[in-house]
Amino acid sequence: MLYQDTVESEVLVHQPWFIASVFAVMLAVLLMFNLAGTTMGELMRPVIGNPLESGLYGRFAIAFVIAVVFCLNLILIGFVTLKVQVGIVWFELLILFLFFVESFNLSLPFIWKNLPFLITQGAVTTLYVSAISLIFASLIAIFGAIAKLSSNGFAYAIASFYTSFFRGLPLLMQIYLIYLGLPQLGIVMDAVPSGILALSLCAGAYMTEIFRAGIQSIDRGQWEASRSLGFGFGLTMRKIIMPQALPVIIPPMGNSFISMLKDSSLVSVLGVWELTFLARTLGQETFNHMEMLIAVAIIYWILSICLELIQSRIERYYARSKVR
Repeated sequence: MLYQDTVESEVLVHQPWFIASVFAVMLAVLLMFNLAGTTMGELMRPVIGNPLESGLYGRFAIAFVIAVVFCLNLILIGFVTLKVQVGIVWFELLILFLFFVESFNLSLPFIWKNLPFLITQGAVTTLYVSAISLIFASLIAIFGAIAKLSSNGFAYAIASFYTSFFRGLPLLMQIYLIYLGLPQLGIVMDAVPSGILALSLCAGAYMTEIFRAGIQSIDRGQWEASRSLGFGFGLTMRKIIMPQALPVIIPPMGNSFISMLKDSSLVSVLGVWELTFLARTLGQETFNHMEMLIAVAIIYWILSICLELIQSRIERYYARSKVR
């Protein structure tokens, strides 16, 4: 909710009907899977005996215990504050994720050996390609949004054709068209510039609509009032329109950057030494594919979390006028 509700209401997770419904759904879902061969089956060995020979009884007992623990967890976290609830759930999900990763029997020495190279080469290249692409995409989006809001038919036609074309093609195809197609026209580009150009054009098409929607969210009277005061187009956009449009633009723009960070993995098809390319090549040498894939997945996740935190701080800065 945008503002905290001042109307007192009963906590949903403390309602018997809700807990009973969650328990029934959890039990039904868990019974669909045979968890006897998992760690939970070994923990239940004193009750069900040999998990692999326990049959339907063991399957039901394991599902019943997990459903009970899940429901008790829901009830208990309902007594703490929202921030504590978020922290507890994040911690529990992280533990489950670590158990999931541990089930692959990964070679940790192999991961630690290659982790510095993944960070210094792969992560740095990924951030470099993404950041440069974001800068160019933002510039394209600003001009594209202005063109789409213009009364000039020629400018509007070019901008609308650009957004339609680059939003209508898969990003991977755009990368191939630029890297393999331009040389036939006499324009030879290396892999990294080709990847940056493709990411910039693709992201710029989406961000054009973001900027257009943000600018259009400002009341027309703001524009007319600034123009009546003698402000030029550039000064009006810079001092009046954009400062008010940024709170609307920043959330989807931040999402676009996070998406671009992950889409940059597609430039690995050009041989760029970013995270995905290194995960594939390093794992292929010794057939430790899962080690490298999971390590790179965690790096992507950490980078995305950092960007989410930066985005939230920027959002709070521009939304400070709405805080009561």
